[in-house]
Amino acid sequence: MLKFIIDTQLPYKLAKFLNAKGCDAIHTTFFPDGHLLQDKEIREIAARENRTIVTKDSDFFDAYLAQGAPPKVLLLQFGNIKNEELLAFFDKEVSNIQALFTAGAELVLFDRLQLIVY
Repeated sequence: MLKFIIDTQLPYKLAKFLNAKGCDAIHTTFFPDGHLLQDKEIREIAARENRTIVTKDSDFFDAYLAQGAPPKVLLLQFGNIKNEELLAFFDKEVSNIQALFTAGAELVLFDRLQLIVY
C-alpha cells in the first residue's frame, strides 16, 4: 500500500480522496501544529514512515535533486486550481501514480497534461 503525506498548502480532501482509493494518506494538519511544520520536518516524517510527499512546493523537488530519496516526492504543478478540479485530475491519474511509485519511481511531476518521472 502506498503511503503519502499531503503538504500543508494542499486540501485535506486530497488525503481523504487517496484513502478512499486504497492508499494510506495523511495531511500535515494531522500532526500537532501541523500547519506550521517546516519542510525539513515533513521530509523527516516521510522518511521515517516511508511516505511519499505530495506537494506543490518546488523546494521539495530541489531538495530531492540535491539529497536524493528518501523521501519520494509527487510534485503538483497546476497553478491556481479549485479543489474539485484537482481531485478530478487525481481521479484520472491515481492508478498511474500508484503504478509509477510501486514500480520504483522516486520523483514524479504531475501537471494538467502529464506525469513525468525523474
